[in-house]
Amino acid sequence: MNVPFSNAHLGAICWDSREQPARPSSHPVFYHIVILLVPGFSQLSLSSFVDPLRVANSVSERTFFRWVVSSSEGGPVESASGISVTAHKTFASVAKDLRSGDRPAMILVCAGDTVKGQASASLIKLLRLSRRYRIPIAALGTATWLLAQNGILNDDTACTIHWEKLTALSETFGRLQVIDSLFVRDRDVVTCAGELASFDLAMELISDHCGVESASAVCRHTTAGQWRVGSDRQWSTGAQYTSLSKKVAEVIRLMEQHVEDTLSLYDIAKCVGLSRRQIERLFERYVSCSPMRYYARLRLERAKRLIEQTNMPFLEIAVACGFVSSSHFSKCFREIFGKTPSDWRS
Repeated sequence: MNVPFSNAHLGAICWDSREQPARPSSHPVFYHIVILLVPGFSQLSLSSFVDPLRVANSVSERTFFRWVVSSSEGGPVESASGISVTAHKTFASVAKDLRSGDRPAMILVCAGDTVKGQASASLIKLLRLSRRYRIPIAALGTATWLLAQNGILNDDTACTIHWEKLTALSETFGRLQVIDSLFVRDRDVVTCAGELASFDLAMELISDHCGVESASAVCRHTTAGQWRVGSDRQWSTGAQYTSLSKKVAEVIRLMEQHVEDTLSLYDIAKCVGLSRRQIERLFERYVSCSPMRYYARLRLERAKRLIEQTNMPFLEIAVACGFVSSSHFSKCFREIFGKTPSDWRS
């Protein structure tokens, strides 16, 4: 369930624009964000969120947004691409500010692919303190995993994460409602797929806080045609086939939705209004393999991600990916990837 992401700090916005108070041009309040960087963070996620805010300030000729970067120890923090960003505050100093009443409008966590085990004691302490003070928290990309792992996301919280880790997050934290969306707002937590989806999240914040006209000006400046809504899906394998064959894309979407409870080709044909032979001809023409072979590869790719990203037993992975037994799963996995699941994990 997506609900307005409101906040009372510094007189900042409600995320539901219908609830926004009037904003006279002389209003001195700005939206203050504290950014928490984890080593190996995604530079793309960070820049895609922060730079639109900078441009919004510029085109509006007024400081709507301010931000400060913090890290566990302060100083340079190296991103996954090797570019370092200087953190001017430590997590401990931010925590001290919160206790003294100097509280931002948002705490934003930015992490990278190696998010597991990256949460320092000071980061966990700061996140829990932010929850205690009801400060909205946003997570970019795999930072969602940090929130789930450390109890920041409550039971049944709707959330998202980068598509590569959607299945692993759902299987590891079964109490969460994991959604394939660009970003999800649930009460005072926003989770975002990261990377270029961070731009879309920033644009919604700009639109709500500065108005649609300013947001459109930011899009023009960044040469972006428009921004996407949070409920849009991140990415689908079938999307690349949409321009070639909408029916192929529709079949692949069905396969993606039925990885554990697999469908027969007959069932798929009924759902899309084609015969089995028609589907086979379309796949031979556009995908260069049979539909059921493609389906098996899709399920095995998901199984491979679960092997890499979780500690799930192989039998559980087999069941989650629609295989009737671990031996059958192991045989199919080896045929595609050249190794058994246990060899792949080791």
